[in-house]
Amino acid sequence: MQIAYLTPEYAVSPQITIEDVAALKAAGFTTVICNRPDHEIPPIYQAKSIRPVVEAAGMTFIDNPIEGGTLGETAVPVQREAIASAGGPVFAYCRSGNRSSVAWALSMAADMPVAEILAATQKAGYDLSGLRPYLEAASGRG
Repeated sequence: MQIAYLTPEYAVSPQITIEDVAALKAAGFTTVICNRPDHEIPPIYQAKSIRPVVEAAGMTFIDNPIEGGTLGETAVPVQREAIASAGGPVFAYCRSGNRSSVAWALSMAADMPVAEILAATQKAGYDLSGLRPYLEAASGRG
């Protein structure tokens, strides 16, 4: 499992397995967000398989699937609320970590300068520069 920290309190990765959950708990994460739709993967990797293991480890599990290329009206607010209500560091995953990075970026646009958001995602290995117009619009400062 590759964990990429966008901030000390939010990290992303590609798809996890149930075997990865203990390492997430040991790393101090309190909330795990699944941004991967179940129809993309076999049942063993779906939210219904990961959720009980995450919850048994004492972490909160949020199922917030994001379809490729679209975030819709609901995904960003769900991501934002999950981050805001977390009792500690948040870990989010999808196929590659990109969708989880985009959801974070858009959910933080009103609170962080766009340049800082793009620098954080770039440092973590996710180039979201193409989202700049959307981030600026979401920030209310664009």
